[in-house]
Amino acid sequence: MNQRLYIDVHVIQTVPPANLNRDDQGNPKEAVYGGVRRSRVSSQAWKRASRRHFDARMPEPERATRTKRITNELVTRIAGNTGLDHDEARPIAAALLAQLGLSQGKKAGDTAYLLFYGNAQLDAVADLVNNDAPDLAALDERALAEAVKELPVAQTFATGHPVGVALFGRMVADIPKLNVDAAVQVAHALSTHETQLEFDYFTAVDDQNEKDETGAGMIGTIGFNSATLYRYATVGFAQLTHNLGGDIQAAHDALDQFIDSFTLSTPTGYQNSFAHRTRPSLVAVVVRTDQPVNLVSAFEEPVAAEAGIQANSARRLAEEHITATQVWGDTPLYNAASHTFTTSEPRTKDTAETLAQAFGEPVTFADLRTTLRSRLTTALETQA
Repeated sequence: MNQRLYIDVHVIQTVPPANLNRDDQGNPKEAVYGGVRRSRVSSQAWKRASRRHFDARMPEPERATRTKRITNELVTRIAGNTGLDHDEARPIAAALLAQLGLSQGKKAGDTAYLLFYGNAQLDAVADLVNNDAPDLAALDERALAEAVKELPVAQTFATGHPVGVALFGRMVADIPKLNVDAAVQVAHALSTHETQLEFDYFTAVDDQNEKDETGAGMIGTIGFNSATLYRYATVGFAQLTHNLGGDIQAAHDALDQFIDSFTLSTPTGYQNSFAHRTRPSLVAVVVRTDQPVNLVSAFEEPVAAEAGIQANSARRLAEEHITATQVWGDTPLYNAASHTFTTSEPRTKDTAETLAQAFGEPVTFADLRTTLRSRLTTALETQA
């Protein structure tokens, strides 16, 4: 598949007082953009939230795991498959993983870095020794390494990638054969307006205080802010298909899962303290054949809080898309939007009309995803 197809996802979402993603001081992350300080949620935070969202709906073997403790995970699988105890299975697991040349961490059995792999891939590595495990357990270290050296351990990790690895890729600096180029790029979410850091001063009372005892048992502060965020991600469909072994239907499914999870997930920082989960007010999808385009420039001049920020932010985004189409001659293969703005409300009438001009009449989120799949299928059939 040679045609370049990029699926851009643009989201406007308002979050109440929250601390979604904290910095090294425990406060919400921020960035200066357009000369003012903005609320920021890191790319990594929302990628993890997205991955956990779609993993929660998948069977265990189809999920991905990121850990330094891959040796322990493999030991558990070998022991469960063969009846060996963990001490007997550990040298076998170490010998199998030694083929990869993973740098070892400070703690025994840990790798020096997090390794991202599919649970089914590790299951397959464990299955390589199912029949010979008792005999392998009786060998010394040198003989064991010789006995397993021809087993296709690296090949197993290089194929059959789960959705998480296919989407977000895998980087192992000292072992290029394990690298998987990411099909997804996720931008740092930025508020469309200037924000101010605030602090919640809290106290907690000791329930076992004596009757004459006063005062708090605990005092503290939590930094927070509230923001209307612009969120952006893009998916390279050709790369996604390649990562999934050329399976176009699997790529369609993975794309649909990503759009659903990226849109509906939320980082969980301090979620019990703030109950900050909201739905986006706008989700727009644009399919391009030239390059991905982040529309954050719509907010280089911060949105003013005259009569609410959400509708003005959505209108700014639509106007930026229209400008890009007119000035640069962009001709998206498909664009559509699902949003909450209507022409029946005076406050959102202009926004709804501008959104219709930019992305067409609004559709439900389910219809947006269904039509996207249909348009991509047609484009690929035309190419073929």
